[in-house]
Amino acid sequence: MFRKIDDKTYASPQITVDDIAEASALGIGLIVNNRPEDESDDQTPGAAIAAAAAAAGIAYVAIPVTHAGFSMPQVEAMEAALAAAGDKPVLAYCRSGTRSTLLWALAQARMGTALEAIVTGAAGAGYDVSPIRAQLDFLSAQAT
Repeated sequence: MFRKIDDKTYASPQITVDDIAEASALGIGLIVNNRPEDESDDQTPGAAIAAAAAAAGIAYVAIPVTHAGFSMPQVEAMEAALAAAGDKPVLAYCRSGTRSTLLWALAQARMGTALEAIVTGAAGAGYDVSPIRAQLDFLSAQAT
């Protein structure tokens, strides 16, 4: 269920409290929730995920992204979350994993990661970053 997009980051569709054990087994140090609360009736509330993560010794942060798109504060928050995780792996989730992967990609571009590494990592996990390629190019140019 968790899809590895780079050496320390996984993306996933909606997780449940039961998935925290798998995250813990992988050594995940931070879970990033990219879903707005009450986006759908079938999602596990962020508070339940946060509590289960805390019980397992995993940090948790919510950076909700709606289908309206991404804002610079969200990109900056994701960049800060990735940095705060240090060497520990990060698991980011949303409904399908796509918004999490796209937000990861934007944060990586802003941090100066090579665009080909971003595209390849996302594609290897089954995600397409072409819808945000212009933003990736812009952030990458700003980082250099």
